[in-house]
Amino acid sequence: MRTLFVQVKCDLGEAYTTAAEAVESVEHVSEVYSTSGQYDLLMKCYLPEDLDVGRFVTDHIQKLPGVRDTFTILAFKAF
Repeated sequence: MRTLFVQVKCDLGEAYTTAAEAVESVEHVSEVYSTSGQYDLLMKCYLPEDLDVGRFVTDHIQKLPGVRDTFTILAFKAF
């Protein structure tokens, strides 16, 4: 499994709706946090090794209602 963090910028007033939809409908999303700063949400995802990261983000995260922009971070090792 690979760990992936996706920062999400949402349409105004849509962060909570987008977060709920991600948790309910996107299989590999583990946790979603509201955050301060440039992005509204931080999504923690666990992807199988054979799943394409770019395809996952564009097909599942970026198509969620209320998503305006994303920034993806690949994690290598947890300490």
